[in-house]
Amino acid sequence: MAAGVLWRDSAGRVLLVEPSYKPNWELPGGAVEEDEAPWATARREVAEELGWERPLGRLLVVDYVRAQDSRPEGVIFLFDGGLITDADLASMVLADNEILSARFLSLDQARARVKPLLADRLAAALNAVEGGGTVICEQGRPIA
Repeated sequence: MAAGVLWRDSAGRVLLVEPSYKPNWELPGGAVEEDEAPWATARREVAEELGWERPLGRLLVVDYVRAQDSRPEGVIFLFDGGLITDADLASMVLADNEILSARFLSLDQARARVKPLLADRLAAALNAVEGGGTVICEQGRPIA
């Protein structure tokens, strides 16, 4: 399992981080550790990657991902972080040697920097923000 957080700015762009250890950008978040709830993972990863202690909003997406690239099948939980400002960005303390940068990107800009699976999950999450519900996905694509 893994968990992440979707933050947006007033223009509807999403906050993505640039990891040092792989070429694709990501949402803040990461793998769930043993005996850890997904919401605890999301809060822990945000604190580690961005230096933020913030409450999570509602669950936006649950995404089942099939086994691929030597990874086992998994479930991804994506929580709403809400709107953040430039002042919030200035308060970030990026994880040394793990996160190179963080920035707001439109969905189209994000598609050029993330894996297609994450781009689809981002689109589903933005729809969930607007629709007010939780989107159930398989491989990033909404099924319910």
